[in-house]
Amino acid sequence: MPPILSVQNMSVQYAGVTVLDAVNFEIQAGDSVAIIGPNGAGKSTLMKALMGLIPVQRGCDIRFAPGLPLPGYVPQHQAMNSDFPVTVYEVVLMGLVRQIGWLKRANKQHRKQVMAALEQVGMAEYAGRQIGELSGGQQRRVFIARALVQNVALLLLDEPFAGVDVGAQADLMTVIDQLHQQGITILLSTHDLTLAFQRFKVVMALHRRLIALGKPSELARADVLRELYGGIIVGSGQSMTLFVDDHQCC
Repeated sequence: MPPILSVQNMSVQYAGVTVLDAVNFEIQAGDSVAIIGPNGAGKSTLMKALMGLIPVQRGCDIRFAPGLPLPGYVPQHQAMNSDFPVTVYEVVLMGLVRQIGWLKRANKQHRKQVMAALEQVGMAEYAGRQIGELSGGQQRRVFIARALVQNVALLLLDEPFAGVDVGAQADLMTVIDQLHQQGITILLSTHDLTLAFQRFKVVMALHRRLIALGKPSELARADVLRELYGGIIVGSGQSMTLFVDDHQCC
C-alpha cells in the first residue's frame, strides 16, 4: 500500500528565515502521529504547508494517496465570539461550502453529512446551539466535526489541546481515539510529551528539520530530546527517565 501522505524536501521560509529545512517523511494509512517540538519548531507551518495555505520552496513534493478527499484540518486558536450569531450546525455546514457551492442551499444529503459528523464527535445534541455558548473544549469538537464532514481519511490537528482544561483535553483525546479506531489517520501537534509517547503509534520530532520519526519507544530517549529541545531538563529515577520541556526554545 502506498503511504497516505508522502513529503519530500519540504522547505519553508518567512522573510528570508528558514522555518522548515528539507523535511522528508511518510505516513501510512491508519497511523496516529504526534508531532512534538519546542515553540517555533515549525509544527504549525508544516500543517499549513500540507494544506497549501503557505508557499513552499521549489523542489518540494507533497503527495496524498490517490482517490481520497483532501485532508481535514483544524488550525489553532479558533475560539468564537459569544455574540457571533451562528449555530453549531451552521459551523459544520461551512465545511461543505466547496461541495454545495456558494449561495446554494444544502440538500438532504448535506444535512445528513453534518449530523453524522456531529455524531462522530459527540455534539449532535448541540446542533441548534449558538457556537459562542459552548465551552472551549466543545468548540474544538465542533471544529473537528467541520473538518470531518467531507468523510476525510486523514485529519490534521494543530495543538487541539491548547487553552482547554484537563477534563476537556481528556474528552478531546477520547474523540480522537475513536476517530482513529474508525480508520481515520491522525496527524496531531502537541507540547504534551506524555500524551505523545503514551497515546500515539508514531512520534515525529521536529525542530526546523526532522530530528526523528518512529515508535514512541525509539524517541523517548535523552539524546533525541536534548537535540530536539536543547534546554531540556532530564531527571532520572530508578525505573524511569523524566523529560520536561522548558518551552524556552525559539
